[in-house]
Amino acid sequence: MSDPIKHECGVAVLRLRKPLQYYIDKYGSPAFAAKKMYLLMQKQHNRGQDGVGVANIKLDMPPGTRYISRYRTTNQQPIEDIFGKISRKYNKAKKEGGDSFYDAQWMKDNYAFTGEVWLGHLRYGTHGKNGIESCHPFLRQNNWRSRNLVMAGNFNMTNVDELFDKLVSLGQHPKEMVDTVTVMEKIGHFLDEANQAVFNKYRGTKTNIEITDIIEQELDLQRILEKSCRDFDGGYTMTGMLGYGAAFVARDPNGIRPAYYYADDDVVVVASEKPAIKTTFECNYNEIREIPPGHALIIEKDGSYREVKFIEPRVKKSCSFERIYFSRGTDPDIYNERRKLGELLIPSVLKSVNFDLKNAVFSYIPNTAETSFLGLLRGIDNYLIAQRKDIILDQKPSADSLEELLSFRPRVEKLVLKDAKLRTFITDDAHRDDLVAHVYDTTYEVINKRKDTLVVIDDSIVRGTTLEKSILTLLDRLEPKKVVIVSSAPQIRFPDCYGIDMSKMKDFVAFRAVLALLQKHDKEYLLDEVYEKCLASTGDKNQRNFVKELYAPFTYDEVSAMITNIVRPKGMKAELEVVYQTVENLHKACPNHIGDWYFTGDYPTPGGNRVVNKAFMNFMKGSEVRAY
Repeated sequence: MSDPIKHECGVAVLRLRKPLQYYIDKYGSPAFAAKKMYLLMQKQHNRGQDGVGVANIKLDMPPGTRYISRYRTTNQQPIEDIFGKISRKYNKAKKEGGDSFYDAQWMKDNYAFTGEVWLGHLRYGTHGKNGIESCHPFLRQNNWRSRNLVMAGNFNMTNVDELFDKLVSLGQHPKEMVDTVTVMEKIGHFLDEANQAVFNKYRGTKTNIEITDIIEQELDLQRILEKSCRDFDGGYTMTGMLGYGAAFVARDPNGIRPAYYYADDDVVVVASEKPAIKTTFECNYNEIREIPPGHALIIEKDGSYREVKFIEPRVKKSCSFERIYFSRGTDPDIYNERRKLGELLIPSVLKSVNFDLKNAVFSYIPNTAETSFLGLLRGIDNYLIAQRKDIILDQKPSADSLEELLSFRPRVEKLVLKDAKLRTFITDDAHRDDLVAHVYDTTYEVINKRKDTLVVIDDSIVRGTTLEKSILTLLDRLEPKKVVIVSSAPQIRFPDCYGIDMSKMKDFVAFRAVLALLQKHDKEYLLDEVYEKCLASTGDKNQRNFVKELYAPFTYDEVSAMITNIVRPKGMKAELEVVYQTVENLHKACPNHIGDWYFTGDYPTPGGNRVVNKAFMNFMKGSEVRAY
């Protein structure tokens, strides 16, 4: 992606289903779970590099001993930092303990991160603070084991203010108005309530110590989630551990955020992406299951697990950006979908090069666009096969003509290379832009000057800044006749409010194109009309997305043409065209992930419409604050 955007976080849950001694005897080390957890998180490092956290719970520890461990860090290479600390604990235990290192109870009695329940989180700071206090997992501590709550998640709520006010109305005093704290306190409130209900049920007939054990057996996590999540508006995969060893993973009713799990006799494991589970546990892909929308995977203290419905599922709107860009392309389904996205662009690309493949050179912007580029090439091959077939059948070419026809191959070159990250330490804009222009480099003297058309595919174009400041300037130095930039994703027109860092209208090159079109066609009055509609609907929980009305007067191609004008650098000599994937083709390529609100404005929750309208009002007022 030429315009890097921060996005969803990653989660990892690992539950050992048998006593720790079993794993020591079977694998020869008490570090089995720690090693698996490291690999599970390392294989999801693409989902977060601003901070990492890991928490661990030991089962059945006696009073007076620590049973919850947690590390969080925002250091560079955070996964290595945390697991380096954990590894040093194990090395120390092996050195000091001798044979006791292989005794599960001795390890649990003396060293942290030797428990049976693990929770990990990888964070991209989509907004706000990036300090260690913003890193998951969060811990809600209590002296009663069953009231301890450790939480981490990949989520974003659109109605944090409403949830915050409800907590205050209960008499609580939350320390921050952020969704992480608010969600944890909401679940924590109903966890406390459930604990108290069981305690009241047995008070007077059992001792307090006996009731403590009964609470851990009778707590209904499904019911706690039903009560806690009914007011949530957002996309979420929430993970949690309770102090006595139970765990849960809850997914939003539209299935916006991803969650997958695998279970065998030894483990239950949950992750945000399938390949992490596949690689870590060497299982088959068909053994990895998706947690359905509106459902939770609940893992009890005894290691048993079940899927339960905690909120009524709605139309599944899984995030399509996961398939286009965010998730690792090693998932076979994602790999094939990205190739299909490239293949479906063939009609538009052929039109853009005027069907002149002899004078077209194909390339891609590294690195995430590589798979869609392979699909584009496959589509060209299929086109050439069909073309050859027609010529051979209809024209009966000579031997020389046939040889020329069959030997033709599309020209492929590596024209765009990404250099090591350059730090923009220069503060003035003019010199900073010059430095940004050198983040990418190119291969010279491989095209025919003023004759070739360069076709370069990117997986998506958000702001267009990198195109304008770097890539197009670079490609123009090669002196092509024309440059065609192809996006395997549709035009990004609307903000996201479910975990992707795309919250301001003015950042979208598609929105800037519409502003230019409104001005060009003397329709700028629509800006005020839409603003008044947004303003009038403030407070309405069931708002419509009025911002759609700004795009309505113009065709898809008109917006693309104006984007071409906007990203064209001053002084560029070559012709330029920007081609976008259509929403229809996106759904053909990714039929099971139809969440497309950033492209269409069709938000899956009421809060999405409130956010887009507020984002537009913020734009009109010149406000830089987020809309949620």
